Amino acid sequence: MKESPQRKKLEELLRSSKLVIGGFLGDDRRTLSEIIDSDSAELARAGLTAEQLAERMQQITNTAIKGLGGWVKIDERRQAKVDEAKGSLVCPWPHPGRFAKRVTTVRLTETSRVIKWSDLNIHLIAQHGFFEGKGSNYRIEPKDLINIIF
Repeated sequence: MKESPQRKKLEELLRSSKLVIGGFLGDDRRTLSEIIDSDSAELARAGLTAEQLAERMQQITNTAIKGLGGWVKIDERRQAKVDEAKGSLVCPWPHPGRFAKRVTTVRLTETSRVIKWSDLNIHLIAQHGFFEGKGSNYRIEPKDLINIIF
């Protein structure tokens, strides 16, 4: 399928380092549409939607915020903490959206396996079905995310 000029411009921005170091696509050579479609298929195999995943991520973040940077029990299998910095991150899609520079870390208590996300990641997943490209600093593998937060 041919990409629209707007989609091509967005992909150029996502590949650049104008908004984040290394860009949102990292060294992934797939098109933006291919990345989103592949991740969407992974979610479908798990029987989940991007919105459900983002909702669970937001619930964990909201719980972890109460710990003021310390670990908070989420349930019998998980702990989470939130680290915050001054400033905000901007959504690269052409709409208004600023998000706190906040990173949530979730740890499985039995294995110490961790996964991290920013508030911007939650938005990108919920609104755009975008988990970032392979090799980007904040790429989240949908399968890993599902295995840790559900």
